[in-house]
Amino acid sequence: MEHLPMLGRRALLRGAALGGAGLGLSGLFPAWAQTGSTGAAAQAQTLSGSDIRLKIGHSGFALGGRSGHAVTVNGTLPAPLIRLREGQDVRIHVTNALDEDSSIHWHGLLLPFQMDGVPGVSFPGIRPAETFIYEFPIRQAGTYWYHSHSGLQEQQGLYGPIVIDPKGADPVSYDREHVIVLSDWTFLHPHQVIARLKQEGGFFNRQKQTLTTGTMSAAERAMWGRMRMDPTDIADVTGETYTYLANGHGPADNWTALFRPGERVRLRIINAAAQSIFNVRIPGLAMTVVEADGQYVRPVTVEEFKIGNAETYDVIVTPTEDRAYTFVAESIDRSGLARATLAPRMGMSAPVPPLRKRPTLGMKDMGMGGMAGMDHGAHGGGGGMDHAAMGHGASAGSGSGAMSHDMRDTSKLPPSVKVGAGVDMIAPNPVDRTGDPGLGLEDVGHKVLTYRDLVSLSPNPDKRAPTRNVEVHLTGNMERFMWSIDGEKFSENPEPIRFERNERVRITMINDSMMTHPMHLHGHFFEVVNGHGGNQPMKHTVMVLPGGKVSVDLTADAPGDWAFHCHMLYHMHAGMMRIVTVRPMDGAAA
Repeated sequence: MEHLPMLGRRALLRGAALGGAGLGLSGLFPAWAQTGSTGAAAQAQTLSGSDIRLKIGHSGFALGGRSGHAVTVNGTLPAPLIRLREGQDVRIHVTNALDEDSSIHWHGLLLPFQMDGVPGVSFPGIRPAETFIYEFPIRQAGTYWYHSHSGLQEQQGLYGPIVIDPKGADPVSYDREHVIVLSDWTFLHPHQVIARLKQEGGFFNRQKQTLTTGTMSAAERAMWGRMRMDPTDIADVTGETYTYLANGHGPADNWTALFRPGERVRLRIINAAAQSIFNVRIPGLAMTVVEADGQYVRPVTVEEFKIGNAETYDVIVTPTEDRAYTFVAESIDRSGLARATLAPRMGMSAPVPPLRKRPTLGMKDMGMGGMAGMDHGAHGGGGGMDHAAMGHGASAGSGSGAMSHDMRDTSKLPPSVKVGAGVDMIAPNPVDRTGDPGLGLEDVGHKVLTYRDLVSLSPNPDKRAPTRNVEVHLTGNMERFMWSIDGEKFSENPEPIRFERNERVRITMINDSMMTHPMHLHGHFFEVVNGHGGNQPMKHTVMVLPGGKVSVDLTADAPGDWAFHCHMLYHMHAGMMRIVTVRPMDGAAA
């Protein structure tokens, strides 16, 4: 029997007895997400056309022999696949059958800001028993998704995929496609989750190093202790609580995507998780990345890639053998995984690799990556720092004292950053980490995608150089689970970030924490500055690695008020969000 991490034999047998389509509850899954569904069957129940109706409501959800409560669209988790065509107009009627306000945000779509779906920013929200009609033109093609922007409903199941076909020929050729929506599920109410995180930032971390475990020396443990930081604090919520899902199915369900040997299969992969970053690979099968965040890129072949919350990647795989392959989406802290199967026939499976050794944070994650003589990032399971490299005359204790001082010297922050209890560290020497494969992926022995591998398939339309640089600090107090931008929580009503309409501006995001933040700007795409000139990749979400920085070039061509936030749901909820205001509006003075 294959190895299934985190799953007992009884659970596996129970899942097999109930069937592979979500523990016998296939009615809870839309056709596109039902295991083994053919393209024709999925298309038959896909929502498309110019007039679409969605209903947000309560549903039961069963997983691993347990039952819980979900917030769903049209009674399914994930929500129905919406398939549109570039150039069409669409009206989407959304009825709220909940007993609380709700909303839907069309993630990555370019539309009038009044249709963006963010309560309190672009519209009032959808009150119980009311219907709101979203109406907008479809100006793009690619893989996108939709989700609630109200409270914590996204964690409870309110998310679904969008596929927009190009109006002309698709530059990507393929014989078959499958949509794979990754997510994280907990039977805890999300308010319970955030309450526990507030009580103790590492509440869900069961992989902490102790005096007798791990590879750190006593001096290193003392240093981390003095800084009140934890080198294993990689994910706020872990596999201790989460079950990681592929199209709403847990690892034991063996969600299956069919193929014929020799076909070019397009996988449209969406990270709809509330709080989880995944490392994706298919052992024995290379993946050619052809699209990132819905935008075409020059094909690049890899064996693994990291996908942050709200990012999407389209990959082409060409399985030539008549056998099954395991699709693995391992959580960034390696506490669990989502699993699916690519196979020529139903009922097949391939070995599921065991969870890899969990990584630990290191010097680069502290924002010291550019300092000479220091460890340049932790490796899978390796020690956090190299004190020997600091010089023979410096003891671990003296070095750690200097590091602790540097990381808390908030005088180095610009005046725009408000310093208080919510800012517990800064990155003394943050570096551009767009070329980093990611925590624990430096020495895996195969090609891992980085942002520097991404090159836009077509030249970007705006060739102007930025006229100014806006520096944004991603700030927090990890121990107290306080998150902010420039030291101010969104609830403190900070000043908006203002851009002139059609202004060309560079935004540099500096991560002053030791946790990855996938930053998303509504209503726009931006170019990730990665050295590829006029063909830098266009994205709507970018991961800013711990202690690192990312610059993006933005053409502020969409007038209105737009949300800009970390797409870790609980980070946004805790305050890591701002408003970006683009003026003037149509027909209005500046």
